[in-house]
Amino acid sequence: MKRISSICIAALILGSHALPAQEVKSTKTSLRINNMPKVEVKEIPDTEPPVIELISPKIYLGTRFYSKQKELDLIGKVTDRSGINFLSVNSDFRTLTESGIFTTRLTLSPGDNHFKVVAMDTKENLREVFFVVDYTPPVVTLQEKISESATYYGLIIGIDNYKDENILDLDNPVKDAEKLRQTLIDHYNFNEENISFLQNATREVIIRNLDALSNEIGPEDNLLIFYAGHGVWDPESNNGYWLPSDADEDVKINWFRNSTLVDYLKEINSKHTLLITDACFSGSIFKMRSAFGNREKAYEKLYELPSRKAMTSGSLTKVPDRSSFTRFLIQRLEENDETYLSSEQLFSSFRIAVINNSDVIPQYGEIENVGDEGGDFIFLKKQ
Repeated sequence: MKRISSICIAALILGSHALPAQEVKSTKTSLRINNMPKVEVKEIPDTEPPVIELISPKIYLGTRFYSKQKELDLIGKVTDRSGINFLSVNSDFRTLTESGIFTTRLTLSPGDNHFKVVAMDTKENLREVFFVVDYTPPVVTLQEKISESATYYGLIIGIDNYKDENILDLDNPVKDAEKLRQTLIDHYNFNEENISFLQNATREVIIRNLDALSNEIGPEDNLLIFYAGHGVWDPESNNGYWLPSDADEDVKINWFRNSTLVDYLKEINSKHTLLITDACFSGSIFKMRSAFGNREKAYEKLYELPSRKAMTSGSLTKVPDRSSFTRFLIQRLEENDETYLSSEQLFSSFRIAVINNSDVIPQYGEIENVGDEGGDFIFLKKQ
């Protein structure tokens, strides 16, 4: 075959605009000529803002979402074909994953909480969306509030045996103290590990335990102190004493002054302190007041205000070995089936029974000058 000259090939190229694609071949080479017109591609500008979706919880934009939780962990997604420049929730910028996922924690106040989510793409297209979360706090009872924030502590002291032969031993204070301790554990919001039970304690042991309580008890906690044993009232000094197991009849060095206890009540930073003594205590510290009603709102008010209350078997110089005071106290605590029982209600429930069955006249009131603000110690029944 003869060669096609370069001139012929050039002629073919120049005339190819009117012909379909053709292939020219020679013995050594071939040339394909495409006669299709050139297509010009134009870029379409991005004028669409990003798309925002709230995934969890599923919140529909522009609507109200109802929550009973104070905090919500929100998960969302934002997409745009040009890419995202930034995303914010209530003006706080949030980091996005490669797939456009973002997370944020919403802290809510009771009622309507308004939120705005803003996203901008790299072409400065902006999207703003709005939603409302209606937060309704769960109803919290006084029982739940106390159980969550407060610890009930107990210092239970019972003294039967005395080292001084001139001080008569007793048979029942330790038994009474143990029974009260068990009643508090079984029926009320006292845990065994938070009750110190002192049997035949010396003055030093009592002091050490009060020191420990003053360091451990916080301003939301409650403290019950119970003492059963010999007590002495000194009319000349206008002061009462507990007699620890190492007390000496003739020397007061190991006697425990009621005034010393009052000093500790000032130091112990409890919400409520209730002192119950089956022994004499200075009547001058008491300030009587009227009782509140039985409604839960009244109990809530009583619990809200700090208190320092005391109830005693009276101001006798000697304690009956078989105490009607402690017997009826424990009996009323065991029989109570109400969720809340104030110390004043407790005292009122057994006072007459003690008077009718003994020679003592129990006393109840505020302990003055130790921080009482009109509240009351509330026994919280176990459910």
